[in-house]
Amino acid sequence: MKTLLALLALAILSACGVETATTAATVAEMKRREMEAAKKNLEQVKQKIEENTKQIMERAAQSEAQSDDKAKD
Repeated sequence: MKTLLALLALAILSACGVETATTAATVAEMKRREMEAAKKNLEQVKQKIEENTKQIMERAAQSEAQSDDKAKD
């Protein structure tokens, strides 16, 4: 009888450990997905910044060329 109760108690405690491990694995998977989404978002922002910087540089070059043309006149 004591052995049966000990085995039952062991089974219950083991089940708690499995549930905890499953929960931890689920949370880890959610965090991994969040990290992937954040990396993707960061990459998109970097691309937008690069595009905007390129446009600004092109506009500055055009403005400088126009200023040089006016100065020659």
